[in-house]
Amino acid sequence: MMTANAYELIISILKALNIFEPINNIFQKLGMEYVLKIIIVLVVIAILLVFVLLTVMFLTWLERKVFAVVQSRYGPMVTGPRGLLQPIADGIKLLGKEDIIPATADRWIFTLAPFIVFVSVFLVFIPLPFGKSLIISDLKVGLLYIIAISAVAPISILLAGWASNNKYSLLGAIRAVAQDISYTIPLALAAIAVVVFVGSLSMVDIVNYQGGYWFEIIPKWFIFLQPLGFILFLIAGIAEMGRIPFDFQESEQELVAGFFTEYSGMKFALFFLAEYAHLFAVSGIIVTVFLGGWNGPVLPFLPIQLTSLIYFLIKTYAVIFFTMWLRATVPRMRIDQLLNLGWKIMIPMALLNLLVAAFVMTAGVI
Repeated sequence: MMTANAYELIISILKALNIFEPINNIFQKLGMEYVLKIIIVLVVIAILLVFVLLTVMFLTWLERKVFAVVQSRYGPMVTGPRGLLQPIADGIKLLGKEDIIPATADRWIFTLAPFIVFVSVFLVFIPLPFGKSLIISDLKVGLLYIIAISAVAPISILLAGWASNNKYSLLGAIRAVAQDISYTIPLALAAIAVVVFVGSLSMVDIVNYQGGYWFEIIPKWFIFLQPLGFILFLIAGIAEMGRIPFDFQESEQELVAGFFTEYSGMKFALFFLAEYAHLFAVSGIIVTVFLGGWNGPVLPFLPIQLTSLIYFLIKTYAVIFFTMWLRATVPRMRIDQLLNLGWKIMIPMALLNLLVAAFVMTAGVI
């Protein structure tokens, strides 16, 4: 059962169950075929939303456990087996908290900013291939779309900081924008070096290019062909996520809590959801661009969609674990070190990496 995306996969499943044609005939008789298409699209989006929410809940538990291992303690243990129900308890706590809006805040922008942050992060998942046919839409400019949409989140963070009418919040928001500008450039340049080899911005084409092996042993992943590009993309990706050692928009030791100092209740929860959804999304992008995406050894006893999803999740959680381990291990940089690293080191190295990639392609080495 080979399909192009999640929409076609659902139709294929309905046809295999012999229920698609009867349903489709009913809508055709009513002259409302488009309604069935809209319903299927909404089902796909709902599945993605549920997956993202469940993933975020699991990541909050996983990060606490990783921290606990690094710091030689237990972590969550009381709420459910091994503390697995702790994310649900956190959700109930946030739902029960009072939604406070500062008297001097810009109420409309203050309320709108958390939703913009979450929606912008959620939109990143649209061209991200979770596996064979497990993609919402294979955009021909998928990689460019992801980089562009990722730039929306810092704008909404700036809105949140400004609308709070709090100097700590505004300072954290300004830091977030400066950080995003500094690291989006090397991230994009590292990604362009990959595009030079693939000749396409489609995320599916990038994964397909990495199929197969060199010398029957080494996977044709870009981490081996572009090791410098991978390191630059990984560092820039961690900076994009705003995680230690690059969490300057929060910096609780110096800015109380940064841009969401004045937020509480479900508005704070939306920022929280967006942060962990962004963690999974960026890790998935790193896997797709440099670690072969869903590619892996064939498992004949499992459907290709399930096999590819398993490989994608294993690689993605490996990257997530690395970022969590990093957060529990290294201290935060200074803001001047952050900017110097981005502008004086990473951008020149990304340009050099792009130049080498172009030379290799022009010389016909690959």
